[in-house]
Amino acid sequence: MANPVFQRELVAHLRAHRSFALQAVFVLLLGALVAIAWPTENRVAVNNPEQARRLVDLFFIGQFLLASLTTPVFAAGALTGEKERKTYEMLLASALRPAQIVGGKWAAALLPSVLLIISTLPIVMLCLPLGGVSLYEVLAAYVGLLAALTCFSMVSIWCSAKFARTTAALATAYLFVLPPALIGVFLWQALGSAAAGSRIVTFIGLVPIASAVICSILFLTLTRLLRYPPDVGSEGRDVIDEQQELREAVGLIIQRDQFPDRLFAPAKRTDLLPDDVNPVLDKELRSELFSQGTLMLRLVIQASLLLAVPLMGACLYFQPRWAPWYLAYVLLFNMLTAPVFCAGSVSAERERQTLDLLLVTTLKPGQILWGKLFSGLRVSTVLTMFLMWPVVLACVFVPDFYPNLLSFVGMTLVVCVTCLVTAVVSLFCSVSFRKSYVSLTTAYLALGCLFLLPQAADYFMQSFLPESAAARVVHSGAMVSPFAAVFAMPLDLPDLGAGSARLVRRPADWPTIAGYFTVQAVLVLVLLRLIVRMFRNRYDAAAGI
Repeated sequence: MANPVFQRELVAHLRAHRSFALQAVFVLLLGALVAIAWPTENRVAVNNPEQARRLVDLFFIGQFLLASLTTPVFAAGALTGEKERKTYEMLLASALRPAQIVGGKWAAALLPSVLLIISTLPIVMLCLPLGGVSLYEVLAAYVGLLAALTCFSMVSIWCSAKFARTTAALATAYLFVLPPALIGVFLWQALGSAAAGSRIVTFIGLVPIASAVICSILFLTLTRLLRYPPDVGSEGRDVIDEQQELREAVGLIIQRDQFPDRLFAPAKRTDLLPDDVNPVLDKELRSELFSQGTLMLRLVIQASLLLAVPLMGACLYFQPRWAPWYLAYVLLFNMLTAPVFCAGSVSAERERQTLDLLLVTTLKPGQILWGKLFSGLRVSTVLTMFLMWPVVLACVFVPDFYPNLLSFVGMTLVVCVTCLVTAVVSLFCSVSFRKSYVSLTTAYLALGCLFLLPQAADYFMQSFLPESAAARVVHSGAMVSPFAAVFAMPLDLPDLGAGSARLVRRPADWPTIAGYFTVQAVLVLVLLRLIVRMFRNRYDAAAGI
């Protein structure tokens, strides 16, 4: 019997303009990557298997990362969309079984990602005659990729069932999806030089089995959740009691009246608001952050600290020369969390139809914008700085770091500037778009293009066209990325894996460091000017000027 949920969701996904645009961009981007790196007699020999293997590996890695980043976009709004459209109660009250609802949502969310993968098969077939990679390795890559995307899609739907807003579900899905995606890239690269057949065994055998186990557990959990749904109020909105949620919480508990929790979550106000306090800032910090409960905030803190422990040990103590990689993890964490608290600050007012009411109050546009910006910036910065304590401890207890204290001060300054940039970019997206879901997705896309794309392009050009003029231009443009600024800091640290006290010296790349701070300062000033102008135009329209 046909699944009506699957049919409806499938038609909605495939008829959307974003599906066609995403399909075209996905294929064109990967096709351009292969076309630029395609070996010719002027570059390398056509029958060079090592060069061909690097090309195919880069293609698979790029395809895997792009598909992994797009999968939550299709799946994270599967159930939160029903809640936001106020149809969640009707779906639960229908004659459909919970397994049908979950299965239909899952299949419909997974199919667009599968279509993206299938559309790249002709490009892969063009690469096979170059040699270096067997047909069985290609088969293993696609089987492992489909298994991973299936698991990522189910994880995103689980996040969609746990939260009331698509923005929270999408951010949490990225938090769970990104680490295993990076681990998959590491495995593919590491097994390339291992024994023959190790890639095939891992990606045809182990990865699908692990994916099947995780999907089965989450599927049963979701069907039980829909069979015995939580208490819902009018229009399908979850009724969340903060005190009860904290009492039933497992693991981290947020105490709003204690340090350091009160830095990002002050206690509720029980007295009158003083005259010199910004009411927008006070409301955003004390009420808005907890309006949908504390589950997402606790998951963000616990997951980030859990991932930080092995990275801290490996990058700060066992191999100090890897210290910039830990800072890269901190920057990536800020990229994921800052849009959650900033990208919906203004668009959420539009969705609640309270923006015009806010604009006609006695508050000036500057007060409103400053309150929105500082509230999101404060939360994201405090959460990010939680991950900087291991760096401080390493600088105190690891003697090898003593000569590099100024470099770590510079890295910390890069992290602080990045916190400001991510908050301003997210606020700009929130002012520009009407829906928080679109604003959050656009903020992630903008930050990815600003921070990650220059580094990826620089790595690609240095790997395949290192002597070209385009490679030098791309390398100069990479200075806009904070990752480039972190790795440009000077370091003199020992290589403990060399079996001796060999000192690894890395000189400073001052043009990259200065270029990063200059570009980001100009970007922040320009975006703030545009935000004030757009918001003032809306303010004048609401005031009838």
